[in-house]
Amino acid sequence: MAELSLSNIVKRFGGFEIIHGANLEVKDGEFVVFVGPSGCGKSTLLRMIAGLEDITSGELRIGGRVVNDVEPADRGIAMVFQSYALYPHLTVEENLSFGLRMNGNPKADTERRVRHVSEILQIAELMKRRPKQLSGGQRQRVAIGRAIVREPEVFLFDEPLSNLDAELRVQMRVEISRLHKQLGTTMIYVTHDQTEAMTLADRIVVLRAGNIEQIGAPLDLYDDPANQFVAGFVGSPKMNFLKAVVVETQPGRAVIALESNADTRLPMPVAEPIEAGAKVTLGIRPEHFVDAGMGDADLVVAIDVAEHLGNTSYIYAAIGNEQLIIERPESRVAGNRETLTVGLPANRTFLFDGAGRRLR
Repeated sequence: MAELSLSNIVKRFGGFEIIHGANLEVKDGEFVVFVGPSGCGKSTLLRMIAGLEDITSGELRIGGRVVNDVEPADRGIAMVFQSYALYPHLTVEENLSFGLRMNGNPKADTERRVRHVSEILQIAELMKRRPKQLSGGQRQRVAIGRAIVREPEVFLFDEPLSNLDAELRVQMRVEISRLHKQLGTTMIYVTHDQTEAMTLADRIVVLRAGNIEQIGAPLDLYDDPANQFVAGFVGSPKMNFLKAVVVETQPGRAVIALESNADTRLPMPVAEPIEAGAKVTLGIRPEHFVDAGMGDADLVVAIDVAEHLGNTSYIYAAIGNEQLIIERPESRVAGNRETLTVGLPANRTFLFDGAGRRLR
C-alpha cells in the first residue's frame, strides 16, 4: 500500500493546457473518486498517475518516491479500464496469470495468487471458461482480478462499470466497495456518475475544465458545496436552481424575490455583503421542500409529471419557464392536481452569485 501526492500537476497538448496545476494528497489505503462531466480531465489525470501520459510540469509521488519519469510497470500500480481487455483465446485462469507468467514469476507463487484472487472475487467455478462464456459482470470481475493478482500498491479504475446494465452496476459497486475494505489498498476511481462517487468514495475530487473545484467526503460535498457547479453536480436528483433578485439587504441578511414569481420573497442569512438589485440564483435540493406553511415562504408550482416510487414520489413541476423536481414522501395524490404548494425553508437553501460563487 502507498500514499500518493500530486503537486502542481500540469498537462499540455501542444499549446493547449488540459490540467491546470492539480494538487492532491491521497492517504495510504484511501478510496478517492475523480468525478466530473465529460472532458473535465479526470481520465487524463488518472493516466498521468498510471504513466500512460507524460506530465508537462509538477511532481507526482507514489509511496514518497517521485515517479514522473518511472515506467508504468515500475510504479507499483495496476489499472482496470472501461474495456475488459481480456484475451479471448485464454481461459479465466490463464488471463489472470498471464502477466505474472510473462514476467517470470515463480509458478507456485503465481498459482497461489490466482487461487487467492478467485476466492476473493468468488470466480473459482469460472476458471476454465473463456471470456465469451462469461456475462458482463463476470468479465469485469476477471478484469479486476487481473489487477489484484499483481498485488499493487495503488489500484486505478477508469470508468470500469460503464459497459454494464443498471442492475449489474449496483452489484459491482457493492463488490468493489467490499473489495476495498478487504484489501485495504489505495484506490483511485474515475467516473462521470456521481452516484458511484457518492457510494464508493472516502473522498471525492470534483473536476471541471481541468481544475479541481472541491475535495471532500461525499456528504460534506453534498451538504456544503463550494460553488454552484459542485452543488448541481453532486446529488441525485440534482439540485433545483431558480433565478432571483435581491430586493432588500441588512447586515448578514438579504431578502430575495424569485424572477418567475416576484410575490415569493425569501429572507436569507448571507455570509458576505450583497447589494440590492443583484441577480442571484437560489438552490434547493428536491428533498428539502417542506409542506405549505412550514417554511419561510410558500411556492405554488404547476405539476407536469408525478413519478410514484412507493415510499417516495418525484414531482416534476414548473414555475414560470423554470423547471424543478420536488421529492415528497408517499405523495400519491399529487398526480391528480394541476398545482402544488410547497414551503421553502431558508436554512435548507443555497444562494449563488452570477459567477456561481456561493453566498450562503
